Amino acid sequence: MNIPLFEIYNDENDVKFISEEIASGKFWAVGSRISEFEEKIADYIGTKHAVSLNSGTSALHAALLSQGIGKNDEVIVPSFTFIATANCALFTGAKPVFADIEETSCGLNPESVENLINKNTKAIIPVHYGGCPCQINELKDIAEDNDLILIEDAAEAFGASVGGKNIATFGDLNVLSFCQNKVITTGEGGAIVTDSDELYEKLNLIRSHGRWEGADYFSSSGLFDYVDLGFNWRMSNLTATLGISQIQKVDKIIELRQKNADYLSKRLLEETDEVIVPDVPKGYDHVFQLFSIFANNRNELIKYLESNGVSSKIYFHPIHQSEFYKNKLKYNVNLPVTESVFEKTITLPMYPSITTEQMDYIAETVGKFYKI
Repeated sequence: MNIPLFEIYNDENDVKFISEEIASGKFWAVGSRISEFEEKIADYIGTKHAVSLNSGTSALHAALLSQGIGKNDEVIVPSFTFIATANCALFTGAKPVFADIEETSCGLNPESVENLINKNTKAIIPVHYGGCPCQINELKDIAEDNDLILIEDAAEAFGASVGGKNIATFGDLNVLSFCQNKVITTGEGGAIVTDSDELYEKLNLIRSHGRWEGADYFSSSGLFDYVDLGFNWRMSNLTATLGISQIQKVDKIIELRQKNADYLSKRLLEETDEVIVPDVPKGYDHVFQLFSIFANNRNELIKYLESNGVSSKIYFHPIHQSEFYKNKLKYNVNLPVTESVFEKTITLPMYPSITTEQMDYIAETVGKFYKI
């Protein structure tokens, strides 16, 4: 077999929506589909506002800018995440400070976070790794007790929840990603959700050149004023159109991911006791954007899987160990759990359309590796 790490879940509705928008011959950049998609995001997550952007990275950057975070400020982040989570602080002139994680969710360890807070700390950005909620209630309490901004990096956790409360509703503002391997995708794209009217207005300026837009810039004959410094971080109307189609089937996508993850977990445990499969805490709803396990002899397993047609990947290499942070920025931090988790983590194929036959083959191949 040749099993990819992920496949984008799509149907005829995606093709229909995007084809109709292309055929219109107009409003490819800015149009009504953007606000429609934003309304659907906010309604699904359960927030007052959603602001779409061209990527999750732009969303992280914009979130910090909207809070005035900059030079001499510190932002507490995990190292076990995609590098944009930390880089967004550098983009604003602030300093990312790495806290350790805990093994159950691979999210920020609240105790480690609390020990790092000082007079320069302005924000905490927890990550919901792979679609599993982190200890967000505890982190929210820490942020409130210390008067800190809480920004959820929910790029991998669209549709996840804790105790029935949706992820991306705990923070002051929260970031989503619609990159191609996410739960729902627009190819590239992101969003920020918030209940704050003030932040909503700021974010709209930041994403579009600081321009106050009471109407469509490309269709109106009126003059537009520029009231602040902003960027070109808008999501296109075409992209939003695809998002509308995708979000209509998000519950089905999540149900399939959870069903498949449960099956693959059981099959792996039937084949070997050399791996640890995801252990979802009680009351947590994991959407399995990634299916990551802990495995003995991880590096050798990756090579064996590849030689037998099974894709795998390490999500993520700790940021503090990257060339840029370690050797150029001279970071030297002690994160024992992060480094331990990294050494044994492997992400296996997981997507809504993966078949029982494919999952059986993955489990059997893993099992054969440990019997060699």
